[in-house]
Amino acid sequence: MEAPVGGRSHTQDRPARPAGRPAPQRTRRGIALAVLGAGLVVAGGFGVTVGSVSLPPGEVLSILMSKLPWLTTDRLPSWPSSHEAIVLTLRLPRVLLAGVVGASLAVAGGAFQGLFRNPMADPYIIGVSSGAALGASLAIALGVPVTVTGLGGVPLAAFAGAVAAVLLVYAIARVGREVPVGNLLLSGVAVGAFLSALVSLVVVFSRNHIEEIVFWLMGSLAGRGWTHLGAAVPYLVVGSLILLYLARDLNALLLGEEEAAHLGIDVERTKKLILGAASLLTAAAVATCGVVGFVGLVVPHIVRLMVGPDHRSLLPVSAAAGALLMILADLAARTVIRPGELPIGVVTALLGGPFFLYLLRRSRSRVL
Repeated sequence: MEAPVGGRSHTQDRPARPAGRPAPQRTRRGIALAVLGAGLVVAGGFGVTVGSVSLPPGEVLSILMSKLPWLTTDRLPSWPSSHEAIVLTLRLPRVLLAGVVGASLAVAGGAFQGLFRNPMADPYIIGVSSGAALGASLAIALGVPVTVTGLGGVPLAAFAGAVAAVLLVYAIARVGREVPVGNLLLSGVAVGAFLSALVSLVVVFSRNHIEEIVFWLMGSLAGRGWTHLGAAVPYLVVGSLILLYLARDLNALLLGEEEAAHLGIDVERTKKLILGAASLLTAAAVATCGVVGFVGLVVPHIVRLMVGPDHRSLLPVSAAAGALLMILADLAARTVIRPGELPIGVVTALLGGPFFLYLLRRSRSRVL
């Protein structure tokens, strides 16, 4: 075996794969990404054309193409200006943001499940959602008018609360220079429960804002635009790249921390990077649209059935599947009772709840 290079171990004693035959793992990943990519295009098209005002697909395509600099013509548009505003100002950024949020939660969920070696782990397991909920609830109750780069006080307070919750959990779980995964899990549960109690107190003492707080806690993309998209994308890109870079290390951690250390991995440094990147992904997603459950729990499981447990495939395919699920959930949220709108968290819970029960049933049958 070759000596570890750059904190990673590269096993050499593997049977050679016949030339010209693609690796099954890569084949499954490629097929899954192709199918999900096609699904994203179709779902995105429906997301932009369908709503309280349905628009012809041809007109929507013409509006989008008219904004491409190399296709600009001097012809006057054949569509009403209101339709262009609906597509470009309301629906397109919302569809894209739904995809970003879904991808962020799915990637974070896959990373947390690998880090904790627990199939029931989700992005909110260490109190991120509770911290964000407390920050947002306080901002709503106090009527915080602060805006930074176009973002209102609620998403900013939610992001700050989520980050603060993670730092608190990390500080409690830390033992010397190490952060045992068991301590991290238990600290997350305890801190999350405590912060949830504080959220309840805020609701009790803010009767005039109960409806607004509860609607935010259920999750919604209503009123989100290009500013929110621009704020969320950097976290998705940076966090996902870090986790993809650490995909091999995540695979090793599935064997246990001692085995991973024997393979030349700096376990504590890797855990910190995974925890930080996944937490930032989750914090950005929750700050953008509120608490949306089950996406980070359900999607990695479905993807694991499709491409296997290798995080080099699991994470990118989870990103595509999470984006697709959120786009479809948001489409259902704003069309089922149109012109009204359901909280998107309700839709994802209706989809994810039965699957979660299926996972519990399956785990129980394996134990028995």
